Amino acid sequence: MTETSSTSPKRAAIIVNPAKPVDIDVRGLVAKHCVENGWGEAIWLETTKEDPGVGQAKEALVQGADIVIAAGGDGTVRCVAEVLSGGDTPMGLLPLGTGNLLARNLGMDVTDYDGAMAGALIGTERKIDVVRARRSDPDKDQLFLVMAGMGYDATIMADTNEDLKDKVGWLAYVDAGIRNLPGKPVKATVVIDGKQVVHRGVRSVMVGNCGKVQGGLEIFPDAKVDDGLLDIAVLAPHHGKLGWLSVLAGIIGKGKNRDTAVEYFQGKTVEITLEHKDDYQLDGDHEGEGKHVLMTMEPGALTLRM
Repeated sequence: MTETSSTSPKRAAIIVNPAKPVDIDVRGLVAKHCVENGWGEAIWLETTKEDPGVGQAKEALVQGADIVIAAGGDGTVRCVAEVLSGGDTPMGLLPLGTGNLLARNLGMDVTDYDGAMAGALIGTERKIDVVRARRSDPDKDQLFLVMAGMGYDATIMADTNEDLKDKVGWLAYVDAGIRNLPGKPVKATVVIDGKQVVHRGVRSVMVGNCGKVQGGLEIFPDAKVDDGLLDIAVLAPHHGKLGWLSVLAGIIGKGKNRDTAVEYFQGKTVEITLEHKDDYQLDGDHEGEGKHVLMTMEPGALTLRM
């Protein structure tokens, strides 16, 4: 008699970025936890430069995966989430990247690989918000989970030395940040929930779903990954060498002072239009240049198991 599908063991799909240098045996770790928890053999899918996770996540669903685990950095996580968002199949996280920002914002210990794997297979499920970002130049519709931005923050992502990133981790972003401090503002119009809130020269407009960035710096103190709200920060340093100190003071002071160097807003949609193209990033990945994007909150659209 053949075994019916109702009694066949559950299967996890692992979507792994093979280019990431890791010091653990990922295949061995996955196999061990699947055996220990009575799961079947894992479906192993590797990302490529041309397809960093979207195609693999679709393939995982076609193969009937009961959970899809993103084993990589925030870029891999974002691509997998793009496919799973709005569906019933949960996502697991095995943080193997430089920033692992979603995992950190969720309070995961990013060095506890056993805990991450066990959590993905038998942990509790929770729903988190995702943000849809629609650009019109070029036409592109993507999701992000942590943070996106136009301007200075995206220039840092574009100019970070990859070899240095492999050696010193998130400190490579500090190096790029210092090198790009001088620069010209771009005139920006920011419309939140249909109401114009900014129309002036800025260096960066950042939109967050979570609060923390590299090095544990909290850009958005009020951001929660399940509050149904976008958090927006507009950075416009004053002229002169000390201009960025006013931005830093604004971030440390959580925008409580009335200084316009950093302004904070919240809403369900934000539309950013720049006078000319500038760098654009999603969850730490540089996505080229653009001058217009509409970002919309999609509350509770992604199920995580951890």
